[in-house]
Order: sequence, then C-alpha cells, then structure tokens
Amino acid sequence: MVLGMTPWFSATVAAPGMTAEWNASATVSTWLTVAVQLGFVIGTFVSSLLLLSDRFSARRLAAASSLVVSIATAALTWRDTGAICAIALCGLTGAALAGVYPPGIKIAAGWWRAGRGTAIGVLVGALTIGSAMPNLLRAIAPIEKWRTIILAAAACALVSSVLFARAVRDGPFQAASAPFSPRALSTVVRNRWVALATAGYLGHMWELYAMWSSIGAFWTYVIAPRAMAPTLAPLFAFATIASGAFGCVFGGLAADRVGRPVVTIVAMAISATCALAIGFLTTAPLVVVTIVAIVWGISIVADSAQFSAAITEFAPSQYVGTAVTLQTCLGFLLTIVTIRLVPVWVRWWGWELAYAPLAIGPAVGIVAMWSLWRGRSRVPRESFVTPRD
Repeated sequence: MVLGMTPWFSATVAAPGMTAEWNASATVSTWLTVAVQLGFVIGTFVSSLLLLSDRFSARRLAAASSLVVSIATAALTWRDTGAICAIALCGLTGAALAGVYPPGIKIAAGWWRAGRGTAIGVLVGALTIGSAMPNLLRAIAPIEKWRTIILAAAACALVSSVLFARAVRDGPFQAASAPFSPRALSTVVRNRWVALATAGYLGHMWELYAMWSSIGAFWTYVIAPRAMAPTLAPLFAFATIASGAFGCVFGGLAADRVGRPVVTIVAMAISATCALAIGFLTTAPLVVVTIVAIVWGISIVADSAQFSAAITEFAPSQYVGTAVTLQTCLGFLLTIVTIRLVPVWVRWWGWELAYAPLAIGPAVGIVAMWSLWRGRSRVPRESFVTPRD
C-alpha cells in the first residue's frame, strides 16, 4: 500500500517543474491534483456500480490496478506530454488507484475480526506514508529534475503490483465473491449504520486532502521569511503528512478497546482545533508551528481507518468491498471541492484564515458519529468493538 499510493501526489509535488517546462499557468498545477481526485471518484463509482471489489479477487484487482497506476504515472515523463495530456493521465492514475485502496481495505478485513480496527489502521497508515512520499522525493531531487520524482513514484507502483500479485493472500475471513445484483447497491445505501459512518467519513474527508495537498505550500510560506533553505519545506511537509501513520496505528489500537465513535470524535475535535489555530501561528517560533502541524498530521487521519472498519462491520458481508468503495467514492468527490477552495481562501484571506473553513467538516462528522454512538448503544446484541459475522 505504501508503494502503490506513492504516485497519488507525485504530479502535485512535481507540478512547479512541469508547468515551468510547458510554460503553463498556475491553474494547471491545481488541476493536476484535482484530476487524480476526480479520476478516483469515477473509478470508485464504476467499481461500486459493477461490484468489482466483491465479484473479483481483491488482491488480483489491486495488482492489476497498481500496474496501470505505474504505467500512467511513468507516461507523464514523455517528451511530448503537455498540460492537457498530463491532466488526462493524472485522471487515469486516480481511476486506477480506486482499484488499489478499497480492495486493500477488504484484504485487511479478511484477515482480522477482533483486531480489525488496528489492522485497517496500519493499512491506512501505509496509505498516509505513501501519500507523503513524493514530498520526500522532492526534497532529494531538484524541481528541474521533476521526471526523476515521477519515475521514482511509478517504480514504486510497479513493485506494489508485483507484491500484490505474488506475496499477498486472501484471509480466512474473506467473504466469497458475490454475484452481480442490481439491488446490492441499494441494500448498502439503506443501511442506517453505514449511512451514519459514511456521513462521519465525509466530514473527515472535507478536511484531509485539502490539508495534504496544500501543506507543502503552507510550509514554503512559513519558511520563506526565516532565511532557511527552500528544500526544507518539502521535508516539513513530508513529516506533517507521514506523522499521520502513527495516528492511524494508535487510533486503531484505541478503537479496538474503547470503540470507533470515541476515537473518531476525539480525533476530529483535535484536528478541527488545529485547522482553526495553525494559520495564526505562521510567525510563531518554528518549533511551535512544527508541533501544531505534527499534531494536526496525526489527528487528521487517526480516525480515517475507523470509518472504513465500521463499514466492514455494518455492511452485508458479501458486499463489504462495494460498501467501502462507495464510501470512498463519496468522500473523494467531496475532496475536489476543498482542494480547489484552499488556494482561493489563501488569496482572499491569506494563510491566517485559509485553513479555518476546513474545521466545518470535522464538526459535521462529530455530530454523525455521536448519533451513531448513541443509536448503537441502544442495540445490545452488537457493539463497535467486536465485528459481527
């Protein structure tokens, strides 16, 4: 998962070098990121509609999708690639990533029951590190060598494809492949607990990718007046995002003990507070900005795995893959809005207030998960901690 998700933000990180070579406007940089998100939405929607994650082997689907991700990412380095073609290739990359992430969740769920929150937390932690990797590559390679960044990310996805195909196995709790049924999607959607968990997830996603996609620019702004090396900005961005891996693991451990709603509510409360505060700290001592950024990086994704874990518990077992895919489809559709809005908010209000509207999402998510918590507490036969068969 670390290797397969590495291409996600590779074009975003390499965008300054790409647009400079093509003499393209700054708007192209934003669209390179949005195209991946939009492609992922289309991919997850089609996958949900056709039940791909439940009709076919999850590991084989992930292996094939990782291979497509590798090819589409590498194609960005072709000499004749221009802005329009690059945006299309980023869209293809995003669509293929829809066959990596949700099937990966299903694979993890197939190996665990009692410790499912921790297992999926580790998996989402891997996704987090993979998403942060392009910033690390950017710190190593100069932006003029943007093809090196892109090709390194493509190579990671190629290795991921081999691992999914040769090293990964389906777990003992993996549900049998389900036949196509036009009623399956409606069965998933009408499940109250799935709906509430998805609502919480949407609040979480309103904030997550907007922060991940823009934190490099934020750190560039923070470092610029401090007479520090510009290459430190992507390193700080990598640390901010990658720190979320610890949040995913610890969030999973806590969720398997105290329940998923508690973890998600606490995590969203902390991340919303950081979103409101960090803009006002840009001129504070660097150590203060760093601490708040790391806390934000940890809390903003600490709850992510628990929304997916809740779906695997509450959805009909034969349609777990479809339920997770639908959840991610809706969540990533929402990310397109905030990814596009953060640069607008920066122009309107500066970095001091640009992140403040992101706190709206966690606030809505807290309400949804509180409703889920209260509602489930009245059902004595089932709990959040022990997944149902």
